[in-house]
Amino acid sequence: MYVNWFNGQTVFTIRLKNLRTGDVMGKIAVFNTSEYLGTLAVKALVDEVCLTPKPGLVDEVNNGSHHDLTLSMMKASARSLYPFFVDMAQAAKGKQPSQSLRETLGEIGRKAEEKMFAVTNGINTHKGAIWSLGLLIGSVASQGNSTSEEIAKRAGKIARFEDAFMIKKLTNGTKVKKKYGVNGAVGEAKAGFPHIIKFVLPMLRETKNINHSRLNALMAVMAHLDDTCILHRGGTLALEKVKEGARAVLQDGGVGTREGFQSLLKLNSLVEALFVSPGGSADLLAAGLFLYELEKRGIGGNLDGNTSLHL
Repeated sequence: MYVNWFNGQTVFTIRLKNLRTGDVMGKIAVFNTSEYLGTLAVKALVDEVCLTPKPGLVDEVNNGSHHDLTLSMMKASARSLYPFFVDMAQAAKGKQPSQSLRETLGEIGRKAEEKMFAVTNGINTHKGAIWSLGLLIGSVASQGNSTSEEIAKRAGKIARFEDAFMIKKLTNGTKVKKKYGVNGAVGEAKAGFPHIIKFVLPMLRETKNINHSRLNALMAVMAHLDDTCILHRGGTLALEKVKEGARAVLQDGGVGTREGFQSLLKLNSLVEALFVSPGGSADLLAAGLFLYELEKRGIGGNLDGNTSLHL
């Protein structure tokens, strides 16, 4: 990451790298906090989808348990959300959690969903991620430099306000929540993203091997989350089998060991046979990657619109 100055504002040049090859995939110049947070959010989504191998999920090898999704579609969807993430950060800058802020973020989020569906021809690629990342972006922008725990807690406070303008629809997620009595993405957010704080971030902080730490973080959340995407396709039996398989990966030392990686491959075969996809876990991993990038770079939204950098 390079830091320059342009007309009195901090300019960040972020190099996007392919973790497997080391090749530089592109550069993005960022001029203020809102743009920086939007860029980190998109980066988190792209990093998540490129993480390989992921059981049942789109990655750089295959499309997992999805006939309608591709890697290129997921990347295009993620990149299309950038201006909406920026707008969310701008709208939340310096504001305390409130119903008004919740409704503003919700309005921008619905516009982001419209764009996503336009890019994907009606396929839901990132609806859950728009919800979780939007709340976290709003939380960061509202108060600036904070710990991940503080950001998640404040995001939960925003989520607990009602959005009077949201039209309640009977979605797959709401059907699953009602049928199985689980929290889903809304409950996770209102609780302050406990699965990110308890499972994703500790794994991301644990090892210097980025790919291993990210896969272990995914295993950790899969081992504990009542993933509504899995429940929707496979019910409780499939969910328990997936949880058991993810726990086995970690009990065998994680993906960085031969035994742990073999358990990951077994889990991949199991998930393909069940034809389920841990989409909720993937959304939380992406949100955790966003928070972890903030931790590493020591950056939060400042009220003056510029970004402070502590390396």
